[in-house]
Amino acid sequence: MITFKLDTEYIHLIQLLKVVNIVENGGEAQAVVSEGLVYCNGEVEHRKRYKVRKGDVVEFLHYKISII
Repeated sequence: MITFKLDTEYIHLIQLLKVVNIVENGGEAQAVVSEGLVYCNGEVEHRKRYKVRKGDVVEFLHYKISII
């Protein structure tokens, strides 16, 4: 599990995927979200601008990101 410390109110989903280095660029991040491959709190998330906040759990492939 990856733990990501959030210093602001939120981070956009595609930015999070790039920051934790599980995608190579923004285009790839947008593609995996659009294809329904990313889960937020157990549900498929299709919104690229979804605001990830403290307490959320994001899953993509075998990665699990806990937001603290």
